[in-house]
Amino acid sequence: MAILLVPGFMADETLWNDMLPALTRFAPIVHADLRHDTSVEAMARRVLETAPPTFLLVGFSMGGYVARAIARQAPERVRALVLIATSTRPDTPALQRRKGAIGAAAPSIAFSGLSRTAIATSLHPRQRGNDAMIERIRAMGTRLGGEVFRRQSMLERPGDLDRLGGIRCPTLVVAAAEDGLRSLEEAREMTDALPDATMEVIADSGHMIPIEAPRRLAALIVPWLAAHAQ
Repeated sequence: MAILLVPGFMADETLWNDMLPALTRFAPIVHADLRHDTSVEAMARRVLETAPPTFLLVGFSMGGYVARAIARQAPERVRALVLIATSTRPDTPALQRRKGAIGAAAPSIAFSGLSRTAIATSLHPRQRGNDAMIERIRAMGTRLGGEVFRRQSMLERPGDLDRLGGIRCPTLVVAAAEDGLRSLEEAREMTDALPDATMEVIADSGHMIPIEAPRRLAALIVPWLAAHAQ
Protein backbone atom coordinates (compact mmCIF):
# COMPACT_ATOMS: atom_id res chain seq x y z
CA MET A 1 0.00 0.00 0.00
CA ALA A 2 1.37 3.41 -0.98
CA ILE A 3 1.96 6.09 1.63
CA LEU A 4 1.57 9.80 0.86
CA LEU A 5 3.52 12.17 3.10
CA VAL A 6 2.42 15.82 3.33
CA PRO A 7 4.99 18.21 4.90
CA GLY A 8 4.38 21.36 6.89
CA PHE A 9 5.17 25.04 6.49
CA MET A 10 8.51 25.57 4.68
CA ALA A 11 9.38 21.89 4.96
CA ASP A 12 10.34 19.59 2.11
CA GLU A 13 10.59 15.82 1.69
CA THR A 14 13.68 15.66 3.92
CA LEU A 15 11.39 16.29 6.89
CA TRP A 16 10.75 12.53 6.87
CA ASN A 17 14.33 11.30 6.31
CA ASP A 18 14.84 9.77 9.76
CA MET A 19 11.58 7.84 9.42
CA LEU A 20 12.16 6.40 5.94
CA PRO A 21 13.73 3.11 7.10
CA ALA A 22 10.59 2.35 9.11
CA LEU A 23 8.30 3.46 6.27
CA THR A 24 9.85 1.26 3.57
CA ARG A 25 7.26 -1.44 4.30
CA PHE A 26 4.83 0.87 2.51
CA ALA A 27 5.42 1.32 -1.21
CA PRO A 28 5.66 3.54 -3.01
CA ILE A 29 6.52 6.40 -0.66
CA VAL A 30 5.11 9.55 -2.27
CA HIS A 31 5.92 13.12 -1.21
CA ALA A 32 3.31 15.86 -1.63
CA ASP A 33 4.47 19.04 -3.36
CA LEU A 34 3.06 22.15 -1.65
CA ARG A 35 5.30 24.72 -3.37
CA HIS A 36 3.01 26.06 -6.06
CA ASP A 37 -0.47 26.87 -4.78
CA THR A 38 -2.09 29.66 -2.80
CA SER A 39 -4.93 27.77 -1.09
CA VAL A 40 -5.30 24.55 0.89
CA GLU A 41 -7.90 23.22 -1.55
CA ALA A 42 -5.66 23.90 -4.57
CA MET A 43 -2.75 22.16 -2.86
CA ALA A 44 -4.96 19.12 -2.25
CA ARG A 45 -6.12 19.02 -5.87
CA ARG A 46 -2.54 19.18 -7.16
CA VAL A 47 -1.45 16.35 -4.86
CA LEU A 48 -4.34 14.17 -5.99
CA GLU A 49 -3.43 14.64 -9.65
CA THR A 50 -0.31 12.51 -9.25
CA ALA A 51 -1.14 10.43 -6.16
CA PRO A 52 -1.62 6.64 -6.38
CA PRO A 53 -5.18 5.33 -6.84
CA THR A 54 -5.40 4.51 -3.11
CA PHE A 55 -3.01 5.36 -0.31
CA LEU A 56 -2.31 5.87 3.36
CA LEU A 57 -2.14 9.59 4.12
CA VAL A 58 0.10 11.37 6.65
CA GLY A 59 -0.04 15.14 7.16
CA PHE A 60 2.19 17.24 9.41
CA SER A 61 1.24 20.70 10.75
CA MET A 62 0.13 22.83 7.75
CA GLY A 63 0.13 19.54 5.85
CA GLY A 64 -2.61 18.34 8.17
CA TYR A 65 -4.95 20.97 6.71
CA VAL A 66 -4.01 19.77 3.22
CA ALA A 67 -4.38 16.11 4.18
CA ARG A 68 -7.91 16.71 5.47
CA ALA A 69 -8.78 18.52 2.23
CA ILE A 70 -7.45 15.51 0.31
CA ALA A 71 -9.60 13.17 2.41
CA ARG A 72 -12.68 15.29 1.68
CA GLN A 73 -11.97 15.67 -2.04
CA ALA A 74 -11.24 11.97 -2.65
CA PRO A 75 -12.58 9.92 0.28
CA GLU A 76 -12.61 6.72 -1.76
CA ARG A 77 -8.83 6.93 -2.26
CA VAL A 78 -7.71 7.46 1.36
CA ARG A 79 -7.43 4.19 3.26
CA ALA A 80 -6.32 5.74 6.57
CA LEU A 81 -5.18 9.14 7.82
CA VAL A 82 -2.53 10.29 10.31
CA LEU A 83 -2.55 13.92 11.47
CA ILE A 84 0.61 15.09 13.26
CA ALA A 85 0.98 18.31 15.27
CA THR A 86 -1.88 20.04 13.48
CA SER A 87 -5.15 21.81 14.21
CA THR A 88 -8.59 22.49 12.79
CA ARG A 89 -8.68 26.10 14.01
CA PRO A 90 -8.66 29.06 11.62
CA ASP A 91 -5.98 31.72 11.56
CA THR A 92 -6.14 34.07 14.52
CA PRO A 93 -6.66 37.81 13.86
CA ALA A 94 -3.02 38.41 14.85
CA LEU A 95 -1.82 35.87 12.31
CA GLN A 96 -4.08 37.35 9.64
CA ARG A 97 -2.51 40.77 10.28
CA ARG A 98 0.97 39.26 10.05
CA LYS A 99 0.10 37.65 6.72
CA GLY A 100 -1.20 40.96 5.45
CA ALA A 101 2.06 42.62 6.40
CA ILE A 102 4.05 39.93 4.60
CA GLY A 103 1.87 40.38 1.52
CA ALA A 104 2.37 44.13 1.52
CA ALA A 105 6.13 43.78 1.87
CA ALA A 106 6.50 40.72 -0.37
CA PRO A 107 8.23 42.34 -3.36
CA SER A 108 10.95 43.79 -1.15
CA ILE A 109 11.56 40.84 1.19
CA ALA A 110 14.97 39.20 0.78
CA PHE A 111 14.59 35.62 2.00
CA SER A 112 17.53 33.74 3.48
CA GLY A 113 15.69 31.04 5.39
CA LEU A 114 13.61 31.01 8.56
CA SER A 115 15.16 32.83 11.49
CA ARG A 116 16.84 30.95 14.31
CA THR A 117 14.31 32.45 16.73
CA ALA A 118 11.32 31.23 14.69
CA ILE A 119 12.79 27.74 14.39
CA ALA A 120 13.70 27.53 18.08
CA THR A 121 10.12 28.41 19.03
CA SER A 122 8.96 25.27 17.25
CA LEU A 123 11.30 22.99 19.22
CA HIS A 124 11.25 21.46 22.68
CA PRO A 125 13.08 23.76 25.14
CA ARG A 126 15.94 21.25 25.42
CA GLN A 127 16.48 21.39 21.64
CA ARG A 128 16.55 25.16 21.24
CA GLY A 129 20.33 25.16 21.40
CA ASN A 130 20.71 22.22 19.02
CA ASP A 131 22.55 23.90 16.18
CA ALA A 132 22.48 20.87 13.89
CA MET A 133 18.71 20.48 14.24
CA ILE A 134 18.10 24.19 13.74
CA GLU A 135 20.29 24.22 10.63
CA ARG A 136 18.49 21.19 9.21
CA ILE A 137 15.14 22.95 9.55
CA ARG A 138 16.52 26.23 8.21
CA ALA A 139 18.02 24.42 5.20
CA MET A 140 14.61 23.08 4.17
CA GLY A 141 13.26 26.61 3.96
CA THR A 142 16.31 27.86 2.11
CA ARG A 143 15.91 25.16 -0.52
CA LEU A 144 12.24 26.06 -1.02
CA GLY A 145 13.12 29.74 -1.39
CA GLY A 146 11.52 33.13 -1.05
CA GLU A 147 8.60 32.70 -3.44
CA VAL A 148 7.40 29.59 -1.62
CA PHE A 149 7.88 31.40 1.70
CA ARG A 150 5.64 34.24 0.51
CA ARG A 151 2.96 31.88 -0.81
CA GLN A 152 2.90 29.69 2.28
CA SER A 153 3.13 32.63 4.70
CA MET A 154 0.04 34.21 3.11
CA LEU A 155 -1.89 30.94 2.84
CA GLU A 156 -5.24 31.13 4.60
CA ARG A 157 -5.92 28.18 6.86
CA PRO A 158 -9.70 28.16 7.22
CA GLY A 159 -11.07 26.35 10.22
CA ASP A 160 -12.68 23.03 9.33
CA LEU A 161 -13.92 21.70 12.66
CA ASP A 162 -17.49 21.71 11.36
CA ARG A 163 -16.47 19.60 8.35
CA LEU A 164 -14.56 16.85 10.13
CA GLY A 165 -17.68 14.68 10.26
CA GLY A 166 -17.25 14.09 6.53
CA ILE A 167 -13.91 12.32 7.02
CA ARG A 168 -14.93 8.72 7.55
CA CYS A 169 -11.60 6.89 7.22
CA PRO A 170 -9.78 5.67 10.36
CA THR A 171 -7.69 8.55 11.70
CA LEU A 172 -4.81 8.74 14.16
CA VAL A 173 -4.14 12.14 15.72
CA VAL A 174 -0.61 12.58 17.09
CA ALA A 175 0.31 15.50 19.34
CA ALA A 176 3.48 16.54 21.15
CA ALA A 177 3.23 17.19 24.86
CA GLU A 178 5.53 20.22 24.67
CA ASP A 179 4.37 21.68 21.36
CA GLY A 180 4.59 25.45 21.64
CA LEU A 181 2.64 26.03 18.41
CA ARG A 182 -0.28 23.59 18.69
CA SER A 183 -1.94 22.68 21.97
CA LEU A 184 -3.19 19.35 23.26
CA GLU A 185 -6.62 20.98 23.47
CA GLU A 186 -6.56 21.49 19.70
CA ALA A 187 -5.64 17.85 19.17
CA ARG A 188 -8.40 16.66 21.48
CA GLU A 189 -11.11 18.77 19.82
CA MET A 190 -10.03 17.43 16.43
CA THR A 191 -10.10 13.84 17.69
CA ASP A 192 -13.53 14.30 19.22
CA ALA A 193 -14.97 15.75 16.00
CA LEU A 194 -13.68 13.00 13.69
CA PRO A 195 -16.02 10.01 13.37
CA ASP A 196 -13.31 7.31 13.68
CA ALA A 197 -10.28 8.79 15.44
CA THR A 198 -7.87 7.99 18.23
CA MET A 199 -5.26 10.27 19.78
CA GLU A 200 -1.70 9.64 20.96
CA VAL A 201 0.68 12.04 22.68
CA ILE A 202 4.46 11.96 22.31
CA ALA A 203 6.31 13.23 25.37
CA ASP A 204 9.51 15.28 25.37
CA SER A 205 9.03 16.72 21.89
CA GLY A 206 8.16 20.09 20.51
CA HIS A 207 6.23 20.81 17.33
CA MET A 208 8.77 19.28 14.93
CA ILE A 209 8.01 15.67 15.88
CA PRO A 210 9.31 14.02 12.65
CA ILE A 211 12.73 15.58 13.34
CA GLU A 212 12.75 15.71 17.14
CA ALA A 213 11.31 12.25 17.83
CA PRO A 214 11.32 10.29 14.53
CA ARG A 215 11.84 6.84 16.02
CA ARG A 216 9.07 7.22 18.56
CA LEU A 217 6.76 8.67 15.92
CA ALA A 218 7.50 5.80 13.55
CA ALA A 219 7.00 3.23 16.32
CA LEU A 220 3.58 4.75 16.93
CA ILE A 221 2.26 5.23 13.41
CA VAL A 222 3.79 2.33 11.45
CA PRO A 223 1.91 -0.50 13.24
CA TRP A 224 -1.29 1.57 13.14
CA LEU A 225 -0.95 2.19 9.41
CA ALA A 226 -0.05 -1.44 8.72
CA ALA A 227 -3.24 -2.54 10.44
CA HIS A 228 -5.24 -0.36 8.04
CA ALA A 229 -3.30 -1.20 4.87
CA GLN A 230 -4.95 -4.57 4.36
